[in-house]
Amino acid sequence: MTAGATTATLTLSGGADRNVAAPIGPARDAAFDHALAVLRDRRDEFNEQGFVPKDYIRLLKQAGIYRASTPAQFGGDAVAPARFLEQIETISTICPATGWVASFGSALSYFGALPLATQEQIYAAGPDLCFAGGLFPMQEATAVEGGYRVTGVWQFASGCAGADVLGVGLKGGPESGGKPLTALLDPTQVTIKENWDVVGMRATGSNEVHVDDVFVPSEQTFVRGGRSLIDEPLNRYPTLAYAAQVLAITALGAARGAVDYCLEVGSARSSITGGNAKGMRPTYQLGIGQAEAKLRSARAFFYEETERIWDLAVAGDPITDKDKALLRLATSNAAHVGREVVQIAFDLTGTGAIYNKHPLQRFVRDSLVPAQHAMLATNTIEAAGAVLLGADLTIPSFP
Repeated sequence: MTAGATTATLTLSGGADRNVAAPIGPARDAAFDHALAVLRDRRDEFNEQGFVPKDYIRLLKQAGIYRASTPAQFGGDAVAPARFLEQIETISTICPATGWVASFGSALSYFGALPLATQEQIYAAGPDLCFAGGLFPMQEATAVEGGYRVTGVWQFASGCAGADVLGVGLKGGPESGGKPLTALLDPTQVTIKENWDVVGMRATGSNEVHVDDVFVPSEQTFVRGGRSLIDEPLNRYPTLAYAAQVLAITALGAARGAVDYCLEVGSARSSITGGNAKGMRPTYQLGIGQAEAKLRSARAFFYEETERIWDLAVAGDPITDKDKALLRLATSNAAHVGREVVQIAFDLTGTGAIYNKHPLQRFVRDSLVPAQHAMLATNTIEAAGAVLLGADLTIPSFP
């Protein structure tokens, strides 16, 4: 360690909220329902302030969201992906941006690549752990005895306002086979700069993370998507694909919320002008039919592949690149179709939907974002096609 550098040790300043999930069963279900009810009341607040606060993160912890990927050997639930994704989808039907933040309850599967002693330290205070990361751009760290000196600025740290542990991306070297690393820090070791001035997914609080000359022990770094030292089914499920899935499902949640709004409005018996209700108009009926068909088809493909790959993980069977490519294809398709369905709902609703306070606006704005993400963009669909054809890939870390 070089003189002047502070040391990043995972003191986990959020330790008081590390073992708060309600018992599995009726109590856990009630905690989840309570979190949904609170979200309906506070979603505008979260959007206006630009982040999901710690007190709401605690409600999600009580509902089990942030122990969903904690290994069973450390007291976690290690929930099957389909079950967790359904929960994020449900949250997203109310507020997709909050669903995005909650989705990082899946991210602890990355930690399986850490030394077991580090994992034991991380989970010592309990399994309910909220992790957020500003992983890009990957910064050049200085390798020193026992670890790295880390300085830099990282973008897109979604959910950083409520995190117990933060990660930042480092360029790898010979010790990582050239693969990029994630370095873990206690939130007290970083400065969060509020620069998240966006239209869509505003409540994710995806601000900048600044680190100034912090020493990070090598045992607090891991290769993202690297080989897990935990041999549980969730740690055998494709890590990077799962990371894409939990983001894509927010688009399907947004689409469900938008279509449900149109169904509610369309079921009225007459319009405010006294004419035929919107739902009685052929164009409205056609739009609803198309939206339902597109949404349910994309959702079926998404969960079909999720369940198929999970069965392989549970059995310990090989998961091939073709398997992963189909999972990524179903995932990227969900993000793109979700956005398309919300646009159908927007068109059906008419001019009133352009107002900021209109109920559809949260779905319109937030649904634009998932398909823009690097893990879900159009080139990932192309890459999936390349794998299925046995052609050369044009993007790294795929599938």
